[in-house]
Amino acid sequence: MLEKLKVDVLEANLELVRRGLVLYTFGNASGIDREQGLVVIKPSGVPYEQMKPEHMVVTDLQGTQVEGSLRPSSDLHTHLLLYREFPSIGGVVHTHSEYATAWAQAGRSIPAYGTTHADYFYGPVPVTEELTAEEINGDYVLNTGHAILRRFEGLDPLAIPAVLVAGHAPFTWGRTAADAAYHAVVLESVAKMAFVTATLNAEGAGVSQCLLDRHYFRKHGAKATYGQSSEPHK
Repeated sequence: MLEKLKVDVLEANLELVRRGLVLYTFGNASGIDREQGLVVIKPSGVPYEQMKPEHMVVTDLQGTQVEGSLRPSSDLHTHLLLYREFPSIGGVVHTHSEYATAWAQAGRSIPAYGTTHADYFYGPVPVTEELTAEEINGDYVLNTGHAILRRFEGLDPLAIPAVLVAGHAPFTWGRTAADAAYHAVVLESVAKMAFVTATLNAEGAGVSQCLLDRHYFRKHGAKATYGQSSEPHK
């Protein structure tokens, strides 16, 4: 069942390791088959070097396990809520990467300081409000997802494919599991640059709206000019 998606999700998880975004068994990546309404996610607590496609866990969108003998990631219900509420996404990643997590722990959004940020995130990477004691002591993982959804009211999740959960760490997403992992890697780089920028100039205002637009839309949207066109040269 969903053999290709299992391979894709495993590869997304391993990309996090290759890029130095996870330690030990930290972090997780998932992907969804929208036609079948099924999600493939990394198993909980299994060392990355031991994982194989057959270890991936398949659940429905409510969390019922339909394939796999291992327990799914402990963050499953955050992933599932994002899939239910963000129908345009096809993959979700969660890491505790160093710099992005530092911004989350500080409770600070990452400002759009420069064009590298603007190439991937159409505005600041937002941070959620802190969860209440009631939310933490209740269905903590699901409530983490609700905190993300509240923060994204009025925002396009594909235009800003990342969030910082206050006091916790980042989540990223994309149209595929590979895209979500890619955004996690970019987010960590942007977070590091933003930290250095804020250290050098705490009063920096970031890029202008004009420059943000110029860089974001050259890579995204119907009129994107970055990369190679699929149209033949004439």
